[in-house]
Amino acid sequence: MSKDDNYDYDEETYIPVYRPLKEIEQYELVNALGRLTFFKDDSFLRMQAHNLALVDLFLMDLEYKILAELIETERTPLEAMFLSAQSQMWIFSIYELMRTWKQRVSEIVKWSKAGGLELKIKYYEEMGYNQQGRLRRAKQLKQVLADKSIVGAIENDLRLIHVVYSRLEAIRVLMAKHELVGNPKSVAFMPGYGRINRWCGSLDYELENETAIIGYISRRDIADEVRGLIKATPMSEEDVKAFDLYMRGPKPNKLKDLF
Repeated sequence: MSKDDNYDYDEETYIPVYRPLKEIEQYELVNALGRLTFFKDDSFLRMQAHNLALVDLFLMDLEYKILAELIETERTPLEAMFLSAQSQMWIFSIYELMRTWKQRVSEIVKWSKAGGLELKIKYYEEMGYNQQGRLRRAKQLKQVLADKSIVGAIENDLRLIHVVYSRLEAIRVLMAKHELVGNPKSVAFMPGYGRINRWCGSLDYELENETAIIGYISRRDIADEVRGLIKATPMSEEDVKAFDLYMRGPKPNKLKDLF
């Protein structure tokens, strides 16, 4: 997977291009997430998306200020410690928001294919009182029961977010658990350590698998990739498998076969 798949680069200099802060609107991140099935009509998911968008703008401003001070003084500003802490908290938060949506709609697909929607609707509605959260879930399931094309839309959305979510999950697990995603026996190389990106000021973190450092990702990269979902198209199943293979890399005992 080339760098061009994750970032915009100048065609002549191959320097990453980040949009100026003044051109980025708060609604962009919210609208991008809002295109996902059953996200926009959930007021609490939207509320969390707005929170993330507000903090994103605040952190971008701080990132550029820290970068400017680094260039001027040739020393890492003390504020970089605060930026590091807030960047990790923002990454954890957007991961949990996307994980919540992903888990919820994945269950809807599973229940629909297993013929269990009516039982789940009954489960959500039989509380004896009006619990609005459960009633909202029941309403969504009734929509799927009435229109099975929604399942296809969800599956498209899951492929749409696959790269963004997989990279986000990988760095979140590295930071939070100090291990590799899907491998609880592993030990991360440098979990949570970031270097100031020379183009946007966000902290670059290493992405790794069992055999190598496979790239870098920053909080800004994640935010831009999420914003980019508004115009993105779903991956094919073949591309999903190829990307997953790239992320996993070869097993350590297979490295000798590469040389």
